[in-house]
Amino acid sequence: MIWLTRLNQTTLVLNSDLIEHIDITPDTVITLTSGQILRVRESVEEVIRRVVDFRRRIQAVPEACAASGPESPVAGSEGA
Repeated sequence: MIWLTRLNQTTLVLNSDLIEHIDITPDTVITLTSGQILRVRESVEEVIRRVVDFRRRIQAVPEACAASGPESPVAGSEGA
């Protein structure tokens, strides 16, 4: 989820998995997989940076959990 700002200055939180493509016009226009179109104040580069940062944070959580706790056995591997 990323925070963005609509052209009218209201904020929104967008599920970045729903982004189909982003057009560069005088405004940044985000088309979602549902066909909905969002126009936002952030540049394309900023939207991409926020998506990448969000995904890095998501990937870091499982890695941090795995590194901090004991490994659990994989189901079915006890008798191997």
